[in-house]
Amino acid sequence: MLLLSCSSKLRLLEGTLRRHLPEMLPVHGVMMNINCGKPAGQEVLVDTWPEFKAILTRPHREVRWHGTTDFYTNMYTAFYRDLDAYWALLGSAVNWGQAFHIHSNMGPTALGRLPQQLSIYVLSGPNPWIPPYIPSPDALSSPLRLRSCSHELSEGKVPMGQLDPAVRLSTLDVSHAVLVNETWAFGGNENSRRYLANLIRRFPNVCLLDAAERPVSWTITDPFGTTKHSYTLPQHQRCGYMQVLMNVMAKQMQAWGYPSFCHVATDNYPMQRLQERQGFPRQPNLCHFILHNAALHRIPTLTPSPAPGTAP
Repeated sequence: MLLLSCSSKLRLLEGTLRRHLPEMLPVHGVMMNINCGKPAGQEVLVDTWPEFKAILTRPHREVRWHGTTDFYTNMYTAFYRDLDAYWALLGSAVNWGQAFHIHSNMGPTALGRLPQQLSIYVLSGPNPWIPPYIPSPDALSSPLRLRSCSHELSEGKVPMGQLDPAVRLSTLDVSHAVLVNETWAFGGNENSRRYLANLIRRFPNVCLLDAAERPVSWTITDPFGTTKHSYTLPQHQRCGYMQVLMNVMAKQMQAWGYPSFCHVATDNYPMQRLQERQGFPRQPNLCHFILHNAALHRIPTLTPSPAPGTAP
């Protein structure tokens, strides 16, 4: 296991990952944030260097020490081409005494003994939806903040006909994390509220505010560069608001040189149709969301199962 901290190696790795998009999108997003000096709070490990068969990004130590039950903050991304190398990384680089989640290409049929020892949830759907993009060195050095949203409207970059005059384009405030947390199907607790507040504080987001300055529709990005946590309040649904927000966010991410992509649940057909209408083609592979709860599951034996007819 090697921890990559040299800036030249990290930039070389980013270039390697870019050549393997869209397979390595979440890991690539972490690398871009690290190399641009953005507050991703992540570090990168590989099995060997410069040729690697498995790569893992994990929270910095101060983040990992935040708590043993906060799987929202303890976020990992991974990609592997060799299962044994990946198992070795998991065994040496992951604190199995904590709750955590991993975004990975790790499919249930490729996990050996792990499905019996870990609680695995494949929550994310077709991974990912991504339009063509061209990374720009100038864009990569610019702050990850939405430029004046009013210009997007006044210059005709957003279809005005889809917006009620009572709402306006803006960005979320940290105080809005309470509302986002209440409406998130996997939230509703203090850990999730703190996690969402951190995303709002540190990463690009966009929303629509009503006349009372209350968010009615929003979408947020995370340390992996994923567009996620997209939601419209029930009384404002079917107004085309999410289409507007996804359009604005995609343009902004591309302007910064980032791929624009998101994960969609396999049974979320309305969002899938929206992505297709927005020009985000569906990718053939799935991204797997894997949740480990240390309070419920034993630490797994991270060794491959012996081949039939051989000694263990």
